Parts: sequence; C-alpha cells; structure tokens
Amino acid sequence: MATQHPDNAGVPWWRKDPFVPTQDEIEELLLLFKELPIDEYMWDWEGKYVDEAVGEKLFSRGRELFLKHPLGTDIHLTYRIPAFQGEKMHHMARAFMNILSLADFASDLGIQRPPVTEMFLPLTTSALQPMKVRAVFEEVAVYHSHLFHTKKKSMKEFVSMFDVTPLVEDVPSLLSIEKIVRPYWTKLLKEHPSIRARGQRIFLARSDPALNAGLIPAVLAVKVALSKVNEVAGSLDMDVFPILGTGSLPFRGSVNPQYTETFLTQYAGVRTYSIQSGFRYDYPKDQVKKALLEMKKQVPKKKVVRIGAADVKKIQKLCELFSDVWRPTIESIAPLINEIAEYVPPRRERLQHIGLFGYSRGIGKVRLPRAIGFTAALYSVGIPPELIATGRGLVKAGEAGLLETLEEFYPAMREDLKHAGKYLNCENLALLAKKKPIFREIELDIDAIEKILEIDLGPSKSHHLIHRNLTSSIYQRLVSGNVVAAEITKDIVEAGVIRRSLG
Repeated sequence: MATQHPDNAGVPWWRKDPFVPTQDEIEELLLLFKELPIDEYMWDWEGKYVDEAVGEKLFSRGRELFLKHPLGTDIHLTYRIPAFQGEKMHHMARAFMNILSLADFASDLGIQRPPVTEMFLPLTTSALQPMKVRAVFEEVAVYHSHLFHTKKKSMKEFVSMFDVTPLVEDVPSLLSIEKIVRPYWTKLLKEHPSIRARGQRIFLARSDPALNAGLIPAVLAVKVALSKVNEVAGSLDMDVFPILGTGSLPFRGSVNPQYTETFLTQYAGVRTYSIQSGFRYDYPKDQVKKALLEMKKQVPKKKVVRIGAADVKKIQKLCELFSDVWRPTIESIAPLINEIAEYVPPRRERLQHIGLFGYSRGIGKVRLPRAIGFTAALYSVGIPPELIATGRGLVKAGEAGLLETLEEFYPAMREDLKHAGKYLNCENLALLAKKKPIFREIELDIDAIEKILEIDLGPSKSHHLIHRNLTSSIYQRLVSGNVVAAEITKDIVEAGVIRRSLG
C-alpha cells in the first residue's frame, strides 16, 4: 500500500525535485499503479490538504488502467480520514461526502461497485470510536440517497460494503488491542453478517509508538497486537488481515528494499505493508520493484507468532522499563530536536498539527515534530533515536531477567541497532554531553548496547564517514552563532540521501 508519508530525501523518479505538490499526487497514484506492483494507495484526509476531485481526475486520466484493473476490485483507493474528536467532525464529513459522491460518479459511468470502500480511522483507542464513525457514515449515506437519488433504494447493501478500519497508534492500545477489536468486530458481525466472508483489517502504527515510547516498546507492542488480533479473529470464525504502517529506517520499521527478509520475519502475520515515499524514491526503481515483488510472494507465507499470556506480561514489563527511560530523556532533549526539525525540508503539503487544525505530537509537557521530522532531526545530528534509552533499557531488562524474552520476540534487534549505529556521531554526542548531562546518559546507552549485545556501533564504510562529517557540519553550523538555514538544510538533505530516507 503506497502512502503519502513525506520521508523521501531524494527526488522521485518521475519528478525533477523532491517536493510533491498536492496537484501532482493524482499523477503519482496512477504512475505507481502502472509501473510498480502496488495494490493500494492511501489518500490522506487527516494530515494534509486534499484534492477533493481525486475520483473524477482518476477516472478521466486513468481510464485505460481502470478498464484493465477496476478500481475497488483489482486495485484500491483507501481514505485515511481525520481522527475522531467528538463533535469536531467537519473535516471527516467532507471525506464522507467525497466517498458517496464518488460512488455516484462511478455509477453514472456504469461501474456498480463504489471505488472507495474503506476508511482508516487514526488514533483509535476505543471500540466506540469506529462504531460511532461507522454509524454516522451510514446515516449520511442514507440521507445522501434520499436527497440525490430519484429512485430511492435500500442503502443496506451499499453501506455493508464499507469498512471503518481502526488505526491504533499508541503502545498501551496495541498491548490491549483486543479491547478495541473484539467488541467492534462482534457488533459488525451482528449487524452485517456478510463481512465474515471477507474478514476484517486492522491498521497497526509503528512510527508514533516509537516516538512516544521508544524503539523497543514499539516493536514488542506490534508483536503482541499481531498475536491478539489473530486470536480474536479466530474466536469469531473470521480472517484478519493486519496492516503495518512503516518507514525505511529502523526507528520507523526498517521496511526498505535492502531489508526484506529481516522485516518479513520480524512482522510475520502482517498482510499489508505501507510503502512510504522513502522506500519508493530513495532506492533505484528496479530495486524497489524487485523488493515489492518479493514481498508479494513471501508475505502470505508468513504466519503470526502466537504469544501466551505469561510472555505478554513479560513484554508489558519490558515496554514499561524501556519507555520509563525514553520519555524523560526525550523531554530533556526536545529543544534540540525542535531546533533541528525547523531546518528539515517539507516533501508534501501538510496541515499543521497544532492549534486550529488537528492534534499535536508530544511527550509529557513538550511538543515534538511528527515522527518523520523527529527521526530526521536526531539522525541529522548523528544521534539515531534507535540508540536513545535502549542501552539503559537493556541493563534494566537484564536485571529483571527479561533479556531472553526480548531477543525471542525482537529477533531483528541486533540488525536494527547495527543499521542505525552506522550513522552515530560520537564526537557530536561528546560535545553535547559537555553542555548537558542528559547526553552523558545517551553515551551510557551506546556503551551498554555494545557491551550487552556484543556489537560495534559507528561508521563502517566510506559513505557512513561522509554522513558523520555532514552531521558534524550541521552541529557546528547550529552552534556557530551565524546560522544560515539554507546551508543546514542542504546538509540535512545530503545526509538523508546517504541513509536513503529523510526520517
């Protein structure tokens, strides 16, 4: 599933510059379906400004494609709608009407199946949220039919085709995901028994859980969630097809064309991976296509790892140990993160998640950039976020006798940390440690990771050394007192191109 997440450092193969404006996203969608083995494209109504004529433009520009591969049958357009915020539903209402008017447009063209039949609901923490959104959508659909259709027809079959799929984005909700899916799916099956035949999807985030709790809790929580949704679906005699939202760098999932076997094993049971801009555009196109074809072949073969209740408790304890170190550390270094993030260049037109629009990201009392900017900021100064709190967490896990559990359920841990560790700049970290004690704690993380896991962190090849030099330059420019924004941004982009992802 291709998404609009703006994590590419380099230039897309179909453009002359790395920024993708809203008006070009229709062309992007069509090109991806035509030239890569992509099955689905997620249209973001939550975090960005939207071209609401997406349906009409798609059918007018992609007529031949959709004759061969019908939209809604062979290939899919899925909307990520805004998060549920009680009475604040104006943005969501626009998405609802767009879906319904697009169904009417398709019907006028002789296409009976609605082109969009699924919505992803961000920040889901309760079964009541997707229940409410689905109920409102059904009401709007019935009202729409009464107003605009001269031949009034039953909307029961029409709305039963739609799914509101929860997108779960925080560690506590992932660890107790059965409290969301069991009541929601039970109610759906009672009202629309036909959904049992097609099963249900569930969308698990990887980036935001890492931002809020750190790398280790994010990975382990997803592992538990995969097990639990499989168990719940089985008890309801229904299939489940989990989606995982991942980026290219280890902090955001390690899903990239060079890492396929490792992440497919780590996230066995996932049936759809988000293929973000960095995956698509920061690697050679042929390599991207080859990796996607391999994923399509291997993903259905990977079976979920069921986790027993005793191990779930151990994992919950591990998540507490690591996140308890992560949160105060990130609160302390938030000023540096926010300062650097100001120079990370945009790659798409996005809504600001503060004030009037949407919601903000943060930990404790501090506000933070979104996950891509957060990750880019720390990599740009040579302190990969994967390493922060991890060493001290490993020490605590060892003291609690939980290292074996950690290694069992995070088999890719060494590979992830070695990958991130190649972009560590120890010189920058030492300079920061002289100014603020919290960075000395991060130095302890490095020492503990190397000692406990018996791996070496730091540059190992020439391009890693170039990346280190760029991050040194970025730091020196920041502290020089003579900041030139364009020069810092240029170095940030060059470093991102080397590691094949902006953030």
